[in-house]
Amino acid sequence: MLIHPQFDPIALSIGPVSVRWYGLMYLVAFVLFIVLGRVHARRRPELGWNATMIDDLLFYGVIGVIVGGRLGEVLFFQPGYYFSHPAEIAAVWKGGMSFHGGFLGVLVAMWLYGRRHGKGFWEITDFIAPLVPTGLAAGRIGNFINGELWGRPVSGDLPWAMIFPWVDAVPRHPSQLYQAAGEGLLLFMILWLYAARPRPLRAVSAAFLAGYGCLRFIAEFFRTPDAGIFGTLWLGLSTAQWLCVPMILVGVFMLAAAARRPATR
Repeated sequence: MLIHPQFDPIALSIGPVSVRWYGLMYLVAFVLFIVLGRVHARRRPELGWNATMIDDLLFYGVIGVIVGGRLGEVLFFQPGYYFSHPAEIAAVWKGGMSFHGGFLGVLVAMWLYGRRHGKGFWEITDFIAPLVPTGLAAGRIGNFINGELWGRPVSGDLPWAMIFPWVDAVPRHPSQLYQAAGEGLLLFMILWLYAARPRPLRAVSAAFLAGYGCLRFIAEFFRTPDAGIFGTLWLGLSTAQWLCVPMILVGVFMLAAAARRPATR
């Protein structure tokens, strides 16, 4: 039986300044975006991206992730708490970022980037889709270090079941690590290989939507559900699962439509 290491959430302190592991994971995510983006641009030069454009994309993406992710957590998952404690809304360093909110924030940011730089929206999202999952993996590792978003109780003998002592003495799934492996590393490998060759416009974006939606939907069966706007569970599904349903449906529809078009991107 494993016990959560109960990491100190502060990675290092320099005088009055403290750097938290959660923040470092975001830094890792942004660095991976830059590195992988440049590799992707070199292996697919016909897409017309360069290092300066990728740096600008990251700037827009960071704003979208932070603003959208936090607002998503506030509106989708903990509206009661944050409306009662409005000063906590800006405290992003304490954790609490919704993927679905961050996803919507990034879409808005990419639309604004395209408007300013003359790039098509789907052209942008097809390029960045393979770059996102490693950042998701880093975020889930940050959740694990923070000791948040723990899993559901384990039934039976599971060798890697973990006790989170501040919750209870019940063995649970380390669901943060499941998500880091699934919607992080596995999704990255699928999209990285899929995007290596020309595909129809929107196809890579669609693969991300369907892939993330399915992997997150499955992972939620192992994670303690958040209350959210639909309650802890509604018709047996968590709020995050309900938010994944339209992602899966739209992704599958877009993939089917893309399959009827020639590969151009």
